[in-house]
Amino acid sequence: MDTPEGPPPQRLRTLPSRLTNQAAQTANRFVDQALGQAGVRRYHYALLAALEEYGPASQAALGRRTGIDRSDMVATVNDLAERQLLERAPDPDDRRRNIITITAAGRSQLTHLDRLLAAAQDEFLAPLPAADRRNLIDLLTRLVAHHGDKHA
Repeated sequence: MDTPEGPPPQRLRTLPSRLTNQAAQTANRFVDQALGQAGVRRYHYALLAALEEYGPASQAALGRRTGIDRSDMVATVNDLAERQLLERAPDPDDRRRNIITITAAGRSQLTHLDRLLAAAQDEFLAPLPAADRRNLIDLLTRLVAHHGDKHA
């Protein structure tokens, strides 16, 4: 028996968790397309943003701050180092670990990525006026803050 075409059942259309997931999928597509224009991925942006905002750090500390898994962190650092967007040097206090620092080229790339992401955010939030955008950001921030510590 074929299922008729049309919208999903009402109970699915009004589930906040389902709506949030659908919106996140769309947002991720916009972000991935924007970052793809510069040949980077979300991990690249997260790492550069953390280094620019908080300064040099070990790979382990950066992984904890950004939520990037250790194996993905190594690949991301290697890729950004090859592009000369960051530098790694032995930690003077513990030679077993590296300290990662953003370069001038990395800062310049981050500024470019910020512009691409701002355009992606505008495209994603296009149907919402400015006040609704601020409200959405506030609501999502509160949800993340409330639930963030429970799953860390």
